[in-house]
Amino acid sequence: MRVLIIEDEGIAAERLASLINQLEPEWKIIEVLDSVKSAVKWFYSNQEPDLAFFDIQLADGHSFEIFNQIKLNCPIIFTTAYDQFALQAFKVNSVDYILKPIKQVDLATAIGKFKANKTSDVDMNAIMSLLKLQTQKFKERFVIKVGEHLKSIDINNVRLFYSHDKSTYLVTDQKQKYMLDFTLDQIETMVDPSNYFRISRKFIVSIPAISDIITFSNSRLKLRFHNMDTEEAIVARERVADFRAWLDR
Repeated sequence: MRVLIIEDEGIAAERLASLINQLEPEWKIIEVLDSVKSAVKWFYSNQEPDLAFFDIQLADGHSFEIFNQIKLNCPIIFTTAYDQFALQAFKVNSVDYILKPIKQVDLATAIGKFKANKTSDVDMNAIMSLLKLQTQKFKERFVIKVGEHLKSIDINNVRLFYSHDKSTYLVTDQKQKYMLDFTLDQIETMVDPSNYFRISRKFIVSIPAISDIITFSNSRLKLRFHNMDTEEAIVARERVADFRAWLDR
C-alpha cells in the first residue's frame, strides 16, 4: 500500500507517519509534501498513491486548491484542526477526516473506513462551499449603547453571551454586562466557533469563562463561570459530545 502525506507541520507529519507505521507496518509512505505547489508538481510527475492524507491548511493555501489544478482519483483522508461546524461539510459528503492533534484510535477508525470502502467520489465544490465559515471574517468588536454614549467592546474581552427575558447580553472579562441588539442565533454566526461554543438555547461560552465542569443528570454537563454574576449553565445533552470535542481540540 503506497501512502502519501501532505502536511506542512514537520512534527505533525512525523507523528502521522509514526502512527500509520504502528497500525499498518506493511504500508509504505512514499512521500511527505508540505505545500499546494509541491503537491501539484508531485502528482504531475508520479503515479497516484493508494491512499493520501491531506492537511487542509497548508503554508501556501488550502489543500483543496490542489483539486483546481489537477484531477485526482485516489482516496483521501483529511486531517484538520477545524471545529465541529466546519466538519459538517465532511459528514454531508461522506469524506473521512481526522481531527488534530491526531489520536491513534481516530486514525484506526479512518483507516478501517478506507479499507471497507475505497471510494473517492467526492464533491469538492460542495465541501468548499460548506467550509466558507472558516474563511469568513468574524466580528472583532461589538458597539454597545450606554445611555447616550456608545462603547466599543473588543471580542477578546468577551467571555460569554446569554439570553434572558427575550433579551441578549454579553459579559466581559471585567464582569461587565451589556445588552445587545442581536439574538443568540445571530451572534453564533458572528463569532469564531473555535473560540465560542453554543452550549444551549441560552448560552454561548468561551473557555476562559469556565471555572468548573460538573457531570449532571441525563448525561448533561453543568458549567460554572469565573467571577461572573450569571446562573450556572447546562450543556444540552445533544451538544455534550461536540462540546467535549471543542474543549479537546
